[in-house]
Amino acid sequence: MSAADAAGRAGLDTKLDGLLGGRTSGALKRAFGHVTAGDLLGHYPRRYARRGELTALAELPLDENVTIVAEVLEVRERSMRQRRGSIVEATISDGTGILTLTFFNQKWRAAELVPGARGVFAGKVTSYRGARQLAHPDYELFEAAGDDPDARRWAETPIPIYPATSTIASWQVAKAVGLVLDALGPVDDPVPDAVRASRGLVGYREALEGVHRPEREKDWSRARAALRFQEAFVLQAALLGRRAERRARATLPREARPGGLLERFDAALPFSLTGDQRAVGDEVATDLGSGVPMNRLVQGEVGSGKTLVALRAMLAVAESGGQTAMLAPTEVLAAQHLRSISRALGPDLSAELMPTLVTGQLPAAERKRALLRAASGQARIVVGTHALLGDQVTFADLGLVVVDEQHRFGVDQREALRVKGQEPPHVLVLTATPIPRTVAMTVFGDLDVSTIRELPTGRPGIESFVVPLADRPAWFGRVWARVAEEVAKGHRAFVVCPAIEAKQVEEADAEEVDVEVAEAADGAPPAPLASVLDVVARLAEAPEMAGLRIAPLHGRMSSDEKDAAMRSFAAGELDVLVATTVIEVGVDVPDASTMVVLDAERFGVSQLHQLRGRVGRGSVPGLCLLVTNAPEGTVARERVDAVAATTDGFELARVDLELRQEGDVLGSSQSGRRSSLKLLRVARDGDLIVAARELARGVLDEDPVLASHPALVAAVRRRLDEEESQFLSKA
Repeated sequence: MSAADAAGRAGLDTKLDGLLGGRTSGALKRAFGHVTAGDLLGHYPRRYARRGELTALAELPLDENVTIVAEVLEVRERSMRQRRGSIVEATISDGTGILTLTFFNQKWRAAELVPGARGVFAGKVTSYRGARQLAHPDYELFEAAGDDPDARRWAETPIPIYPATSTIASWQVAKAVGLVLDALGPVDDPVPDAVRASRGLVGYREALEGVHRPEREKDWSRARAALRFQEAFVLQAALLGRRAERRARATLPREARPGGLLERFDAALPFSLTGDQRAVGDEVATDLGSGVPMNRLVQGEVGSGKTLVALRAMLAVAESGGQTAMLAPTEVLAAQHLRSISRALGPDLSAELMPTLVTGQLPAAERKRALLRAASGQARIVVGTHALLGDQVTFADLGLVVVDEQHRFGVDQREALRVKGQEPPHVLVLTATPIPRTVAMTVFGDLDVSTIRELPTGRPGIESFVVPLADRPAWFGRVWARVAEEVAKGHRAFVVCPAIEAKQVEEADAEEVDVEVAEAADGAPPAPLASVLDVVARLAEAPEMAGLRIAPLHGRMSSDEKDAAMRSFAAGELDVLVATTVIEVGVDVPDASTMVVLDAERFGVSQLHQLRGRVGRGSVPGLCLLVTNAPEGTVARERVDAVAATTDGFELARVDLELRQEGDVLGSSQSGRRSSLKLLRVARDGDLIVAARELARGVLDEDPVLASHPALVAAVRRRLDEEESQFLSKA
């Protein structure tokens, strides 16, 4: 129990239903998930308005819920034409634009909305006969200050505008916040006094008042600065604390022996390791041999050799009798990993290690054999999809977990595999999506991060071009002619679509593909998504593609069908593979020279970079054509242009972060929910995140269990909901 609760005053953990009543607290929970006083007080205003200012009505977006400050110009009442009843229409203005408020059968509104009245109005912007309107909006009118000498101060007092919904307006949130603040007792500050003083920050209680009930602009400005730092500090303390906690555990060291499996493998390699591969390999080897569970993230460009680094770690683990489980996001990639691992090991090492595949669609007899090999320890390397997570899959001695393309897996999936080890297994996480430093510190702050920037020599490179159909529609035919030219040289081509068929997006990518694009500038609805089935049919009839062997690949196909398609494509029995993003990661066809991405604006920067990485992997130069309908000047077009401008994934990660501004840090791909960052923005607050981490490290170095900082311990617990807390401890 907090000091406030003990004194009969509300604390941050006090339930809202006891402070606001069941009806209001229930509405807040349904709308925002708020349960406690701390939840609601962490619902910060998104901006501040003044009674004297107005809103640019002409810039309001259609079909969005808005909260605006405006003045009533005129009110009129009329009868409905088709049925009984009346309509009250009020026009409000910002001095230039006009918006209509419409109310059905509510005559009393006319007495409230008198000309000259100003207030805050909230509702969904719609269009009626070419004019913008709010139908049945909520509103709160300002009380006139009259001749009070404090009228100017009243007019300039900031009005907090909160994130709202169609059921709870901004001022309703403000009233609830006010009631909670009035009931709130003393609040302990999670940021230690010395740290706060070094940054010149106001205390937590003062910051809560300043952000929610400011009297002047500087009140909320100082409050937000304090709360933003607190958010960074608490998160970094949590990440560093979890990291220290994990490093305090013990596990079996896994070391390679002279003349053992790893040395035999290295001696047979037909090429030399790059400097980065050696450096990262040494870091991994040190972790494996330390007796402390490794928890390392290896990030690197497409084709930089991350899988080779992982395979060398698998061999070191195998020398002690340990097994590796490698988790891949798709059956196509899992099967390819198995083939490439077996090929890299060669016949002798493969016979000793017996790499084995486990997927959900294996035939029953083959699946039984695979499970027996894993359970007996005969298979030292087991590669699979989500099927590896099932209860039927057991291991004799799981020593290493390798997660390929970490962003495709949630917390519980990784944990379900990790707990299959008798001793805590080492964990190696791979990603070909470069991560900006501040994001790595914020999302993966409890992992050790290694980076492979250096690419193997001899790669021919990739040229990328934007095909802007909004400006150059005639270029579309040239795309297919260019594909045919590459095929004529003996090369192969990928064509990627965002959908399987009209309006059906690949399930795994539903959150990544931007299917809800804005209307075109002329008000026309967006064009339908390019789909695999439609494109295959159209290409079969296109004169430029006559005689080419074309086939589809998508997530609705069976495992055997997908594997057969990939094998045929890799063997040269197909010329063009029309696919969804099932081929985004890891697919390796050295003779594939061309990547065409249709509706490229529907994909994110990192996803486009991943797709492009499927070509130019052998001795054949790569060509990437990014076909887009996005007009010049839009953010969607900026994404596509950025990818075409550079093949440097780390530069693209920086650009992507700037374009998105905040991204989904600790969001759905990590913890199964939307981003929980409130005021902190990794694109903007990099220096602050670095400073907060160093200061949190200093506090933890002096007091590893935070025995002298109970408020910080409570804030860590309160800041992270149960799901995120699991993420931080298991990631």
